[in-house]
Amino acid sequence: MNITDDGGLAVVSLQQEKATSIISSFDYSMNIKQFFPVLDWLPHYQKRQLEGDLAAGLTVGVMLIPQGMAYAMIAGLPPIYGLYAATVPLIIYALLGTSRQLAVGPVAMVSLLTAAGVSTLAETGSETYIALAITLAFLVGMTQFLLGAFRLGFLVNFLSHPVISGFTSAAALIIGLSQLKHLLGIDIPRSHHIHEILLNAIEGAGDINPYTLAIGLGGILLILGIKKWKPSIPAPLLAVIFGILAVWGLGLTEQGVKIVGKVPQGLPAFSMPVWDLSTLESLIPIALTIALVSFMESIAVAKAIQAKHKNYKVDSNQELIALGLANVGGSFFQSYPVTGGFSRTAVNDQAGAQTGLAAIISAGLILLTLLFLTPLFYYLPKAILASVIMVAVFGLIDWKEVRYLWKTDRTDFWMLLITFVATLSLGIEQGIGIGVLLSLAMVIYRTTRPHVAELGQIPGTHFYRNVGRFDEVVKRDDLLILRFDAQLYFANISYFRDKLEELMAKKGKALKYVILNADSINKMDSSAIHALAEVWEELNTQGIQLYLSGVKGPVRDALHRAGLIQKIGQDHFFLSVQEAVDAIDAGKEADQGEKFQPYTLQTNH
Repeated sequence: MNITDDGGLAVVSLQQEKATSIISSFDYSMNIKQFFPVLDWLPHYQKRQLEGDLAAGLTVGVMLIPQGMAYAMIAGLPPIYGLYAATVPLIIYALLGTSRQLAVGPVAMVSLLTAAGVSTLAETGSETYIALAITLAFLVGMTQFLLGAFRLGFLVNFLSHPVISGFTSAAALIIGLSQLKHLLGIDIPRSHHIHEILLNAIEGAGDINPYTLAIGLGGILLILGIKKWKPSIPAPLLAVIFGILAVWGLGLTEQGVKIVGKVPQGLPAFSMPVWDLSTLESLIPIALTIALVSFMESIAVAKAIQAKHKNYKVDSNQELIALGLANVGGSFFQSYPVTGGFSRTAVNDQAGAQTGLAAIISAGLILLTLLFLTPLFYYLPKAILASVIMVAVFGLIDWKEVRYLWKTDRTDFWMLLITFVATLSLGIEQGIGIGVLLSLAMVIYRTTRPHVAELGQIPGTHFYRNVGRFDEVVKRDDLLILRFDAQLYFANISYFRDKLEELMAKKGKALKYVILNADSINKMDSSAIHALAEVWEELNTQGIQLYLSGVKGPVRDALHRAGLIQKIGQDHFFLSVQEAVDAIDAGKEADQGEKFQPYTLQTNH
């Protein structure tokens, strides 16, 4: 504070200091809330919210018990690790995540990817395998955390929806059919190729255990029936109770029905991931795949649910940080990779979840189960867990998307189909790899060969439209109006010039003027500016004048810095196509009217 003889100045100075202090405190508070979203909802928590959170937390917790155990089996882990994965990660995400309804925990897709990556390095179910799966959670978490910390959440946009749909549908088939051995009670070697699974199942058809099959089919029918009758009832849990009672009451273990057996009791112990460098290097590719795929699954459902709630906003980068730290923290308590799940999130929302407290309640229920209830699962038949998995994953097969793309976009349809077939025939990792390459290839293709249109005037108006779409537009032999619908950069320069030459050739010797409508050009790099300068020079040698209309500010700045505006002449730049045509028709140039000056002067020097 400045002390002066003038009391008024002192008061003003004091007020300014207080205002600065308040603003600084506000900024600090906003930054803290950005990284700890729990501070946004917890201080304002209301008693009326508790009823919804409690109901949702208990409902999702009940769902997590059978689902977690079932998904751990998909991952090649003992069922107890599915419960471990539903404790610490849920609590960490509830504190750091921006979604208030997202239900984090084990999911089918990530479980399958875990099995696909770790099974190549160790024998399924062995201590080494378990240690690698836990280490994988640490690597997935660090990958997601770093992507979020460096604001790289946009990278998931390179996986297009058709590719994800094709991959998810194929993976769902593989996951579901991988449970045939538990449903039929026969020995089928683990495989990530659908044809191998089916062939082995057919060969072992003579050894099917009828009791196991009956329990498995009974579980499927029970879950589907309850879901259709009353979706709010936790059908998987009822199927688990049905299976346990059937096996225990009828003594079906003596008939060869395989059960979970002894489930360890107690909380997950603190343990360190494997730090061996060669092991970490071998796990990095699958960790990167899981990090991106699981985040896409999570952010998709989080945004879909958030659209129904207007009291908060989902931040993609903070979601990466929250999921990353949930996986990192979980890896120290025997958790394998987790993410937000579709079905549990939908149930969480429908049951009335208002805040992250619902997830904490779910985790609390799992902790109580680990402490006191694991002996109850001794007689749980693996066929029931298989039925839980099959019903969950077959619902991920998106037949509607296939029909929709066939009608609306054949290119996207073929991308979906190729990814689907590649995943089924080559395997999970290869399938998602091909899908990523397809997505990138399509992005490159569409930006290097964008839509280009020759424009003509709609009679009696100042509007210019594509001559290929509007039969009534007026075309002139002496004038070519070209619209390029993409940024102009090094990868599409040749295509731009080829299309320009093609359209100029159609006009023939009568062509005197070319207008480049730049309304759709958002950016020009240095290569594009060089190419435009060459086009201008080539047109000049042919006695053809080049005009530009609708040049946007960033593009205009780039042209100005390169000296191209001065070279072509400010009098050849116009706000609209019509103004350029009027200037051509009048034989005048743009510098004679003030209406063109603001446009040419608004460059950042």
